[in-house]
Amino acid sequence: MNPVKVILVGAGNRGNVYCRYALENPDRMQVVGVVEPNTVRLEKAKKLYHIDEQHCYNTLTDFLSDEIFGDAVINGTMDHLHVQTSVPILEKGYDLLLEKPYAVSEEETITLAKTAEKLDRKVMICHVLRYTPFYHAIKERILNGDIGDIISIQTTEHVSFHHMAVSYVRGKWRNKEQCHASMLLAKCCHDLDIIMWMNSGISPTSLSSFGGRHFFTEENRPKDAGKRCMVDCPIEENCHYSCKKHYIDHPNRWKQYVWTCLEHMENPTLEDKIHSLKTDNHFGKCVWRYDNNVVDRQTVSIEFQNGSVATHTMLGGSTRPQRYIHVIGTKGDIRGVFEESNFTLRKINPTKESDFTEEVIDLNIKGDMAGAFGGHGGGDLRLVDDFVNYIKDEKTSISRTTINDSMNSHLAAFYADQAMEEKRVIFF
Repeated sequence: MNPVKVILVGAGNRGNVYCRYALENPDRMQVVGVVEPNTVRLEKAKKLYHIDEQHCYNTLTDFLSDEIFGDAVINGTMDHLHVQTSVPILEKGYDLLLEKPYAVSEEETITLAKTAEKLDRKVMICHVLRYTPFYHAIKERILNGDIGDIISIQTTEHVSFHHMAVSYVRGKWRNKEQCHASMLLAKCCHDLDIIMWMNSGISPTSLSSFGGRHFFTEENRPKDAGKRCMVDCPIEENCHYSCKKHYIDHPNRWKQYVWTCLEHMENPTLEDKIHSLKTDNHFGKCVWRYDNNVVDRQTVSIEFQNGSVATHTMLGGSTRPQRYIHVIGTKGDIRGVFEESNFTLRKINPTKESDFTEEVIDLNIKGDMAGAFGGHGGGDLRLVDDFVNYIKDEKTSISRTTINDSMNSHLAAFYADQAMEEKRVIFF
């Protein structure tokens, strides 16, 4: 069968992650075009995917002015550009794989959904956690009726101190006015989607939320802290947020963000990286001296039409990353930790010896959990594989989402921020 031909719009980190599938499965998918204003990234994508010069574009306008030459677009642009780029792509006639969050306002959320429905286009949102073995297996057990009807869903996300610093204090998602997305939308739309997916088919009715930015503030800056970690800071050696500790001692951990200023170099040396952090690389600034205004903690409570409830808590600055889930039903419950790749299923079964039976499901995923299917616990490339099946009109998995499926999780993020700021209950 012919491979699905895709055009990459936005050749940044996430877009290239999804297009990696084409390099490993050329019989299933091919990247035949790229749209990218950054000439360095455009040239890298051209070489990596062996794209013809005529199908390399600096602007979306140039791309859309050509005749259709592919089946679908992978849209990896920044969050606030998703809807304004996706609507004309759909109108042109392409189906779409769109990075999350797919919109940055309630109005945009509805606009894209209506456009896709009106034009009858296939749209999938990149809710990659649905495709991890961990969450997929939990969903299978719920669909099997193992815990009965859902009463409660509890999820938490602990964002590690170095992830919090690189993305939400120093990075491009630090300021809501600049990135156009709140912390809850940018980081936790995964988790809100998991909640909606586990309770699939049941509409949310109301929610409340509390939180704020309390730690990463100017008031908490240590007395003697300098302006740049490796230049004028006498306490750098003892600071948990030293850029040397985060980005030099671990030069590959957040390289997709920290070293973009050096992407014009073929192979930047360690000395090049140190020099950049000491001079114009904004990741080298003191973590307490930024214009960050997104929350570092937030909790959301949701009530559903059938009376079931859900809570999600995000905590930024923890020792290690962790996602926890506990789904309680009328016949039992499931709880587990994503990074440990196992969960426990308990079923009510009162006997003289115990009140329940217990089964531990170990998915046996070790290391960084990337494996053969990419990051996000194996979800990235499984998602692309399902998208290819979707475009080919073949059978898709229980994880597949549509634009309409994704609406509730996005609306929950917008309403939660509103509820937090206004300190009131919001109704859907």
